[in-house]
Amino acid sequence: MTATDETTTLAEIGSLIRGARQSKGITQSQLAERLSTSQSAIARIESGSQNLSVELLSRINRALEADLLSIGTPRAQHLRVTGGHQLAGTITVNSSKNGAVALLCASLLNRGRTTLRGVARIVEVDRIVAVLRSIGVRATWSADGKDLEIVPPANLDLDAIDDDAARRTRSIIMFLGPLLGREQQFQLPYAGGCDLGTRTVEPHMVALRPFGLDVVATGGRYHATVKADRPDELSVVLTERGDTVTENALMAAAHHPGVTTIRNASPNYMVQDLCFYLELLGVRVEGIGTTTLRVHGLEDIAADVEYAPAEDPVEAMSLLTAGIVTHSEITVARVPIEFMEIELATLSEMGLRYTLSPEYPAANGRTRLVDVTVHPSDLKAPIDKIHPMPFPGLNIDNLPFFAVIAASAEGHTLIHDWVYDSRAIHLTDLTRLGADVRMLDPHRLDITGPTHWSGAEISCPPALRPAVVILLAMLAAKGTSVLRGVDIIARGYEQLQERLIELGAQIETFRD
Repeated sequence: MTATDETTTLAEIGSLIRGARQSKGITQSQLAERLSTSQSAIARIESGSQNLSVELLSRINRALEADLLSIGTPRAQHLRVTGGHQLAGTITVNSSKNGAVALLCASLLNRGRTTLRGVARIVEVDRIVAVLRSIGVRATWSADGKDLEIVPPANLDLDAIDDDAARRTRSIIMFLGPLLGREQQFQLPYAGGCDLGTRTVEPHMVALRPFGLDVVATGGRYHATVKADRPDELSVVLTERGDTVTENALMAAAHHPGVTTIRNASPNYMVQDLCFYLELLGVRVEGIGTTTLRVHGLEDIAADVEYAPAEDPVEAMSLLTAGIVTHSEITVARVPIEFMEIELATLSEMGLRYTLSPEYPAANGRTRLVDVTVHPSDLKAPIDKIHPMPFPGLNIDNLPFFAVIAASAEGHTLIHDWVYDSRAIHLTDLTRLGADVRMLDPHRLDITGPTHWSGAEISCPPALRPAVVILLAMLAAKGTSVLRGVDIIARGYEQLQERLIELGAQIETFRD
């Protein structure tokens, strides 16, 4: 095992321990007392910055009355849900996963120190951190595991890149933008199925060619070369208004010593987060929040900065859905309202009753937040179909949640997922819980409600949002349900089941 592998494993183990401790309602000090150690030692363990012996792991298992880790072959994690109960209380939205991933990649632009506050501790973030560390970046978590300090070396060691961690995250494609400003030639591994010419990759190539990037994909790697001669004034027209495509173009433009105009840019939440960070680095960005960005780049960037990623609107939608489908009154705090207005307007048309607090600023000082309280409501199907659009339309990642909401509403709802091929098929698993969901084609679902939910055992879909949708439906289903193989949920959510338990959900984690 390499040092990078070991660091990643420690972080994952620490996350498991933190989640188990929180689900038991035990503080760090109380766990420290049970283990005859210090609270600071527990903080280090949970942040992944302390080595662990088998004996200590066994003691932690006993102290938490949990089966966190087993010696030998890892066993899949499952959830047992006793549903049909109302939830109550307040739950706070965490910072954005997509924003954090973009900022981690963008930290390569800065030769100074970047400190990210309140970073989401999820698998996707840990994989990017592992890649950064493998190429020489110093990435250090704070004692409480919430903040991350990043200091790149003068010269990156790209030959030492952690191939395994890189191939397990599609976000590795976002290293192209910052690296083309530092390297004349470099190679990156790419995730399986992510071939040049597919719709997920070719738009990135179109966006980065004006900056002199030429990429050939052979042997499972991107072989990149960068031409030095390019005009001061660049114009980039994106063929796809994608979030990661826009971010790649922004990072390339930040290091281009001239003015770059990016048209058909995504103005979505993670793009705005990246723009705010670039401004702290001294890069002037005009048009934030619009589809045309003008970036005044810098040849050399070296600044010590702190930035707090904004809250995640997709997590906010997930938590609101938990309250809606269980007919509960809950408050979801710190909702980034600018990126939830279409969703809330659609829910209002379906009959949802909710109240909003006055607006207040996020920690970044720029994003507008509100607290949303949902009230038990009798929903009806919308007159028109529900479909996603680029921001400021309904977020594509929020669309799956409307499937379980539509199943709770009276009448027929047509959901049109025109972006992803066959993602809708995973939502047909709702039928196992009693929903009437008919698949019209790979992109369209016809859903009839209201559903009389009942418990069932289901294997977790291999897609993040549909997996969470099934879990939320199980909260509404009377009786006991089992969701098997839930590791994918940790890709995008930090301790989701433990946080739902705090609202009164009856969820048990087990392995077999």
